[in-house]
Amino acid sequence: MARKKVKENKDLVKDTSTQAVINTNSKAFEQRREQMAKLQTKDAKIEQLEKDVAELKKLIKGLSK
Repeated sequence: MARKKVKENKDLVKDTSTQAVINTNSKAFEQRREQMAKLQTKDAKIEQLEKDVAELKKLIKGLSK
């Protein structure tokens, strides 16, 4: 697999057979993975809060009857 450096970005190389652009900066890759994990955790927390609020609404409506 032959690779050619991308002029505009030193961290990128292009695979000449598949034309894929590959990021060779492993630190940036790890940072992105951590960012994605944090976003996933945040989304899960928000979803749980929404479920909790919906449950509280049902309980309050039940008390008012």
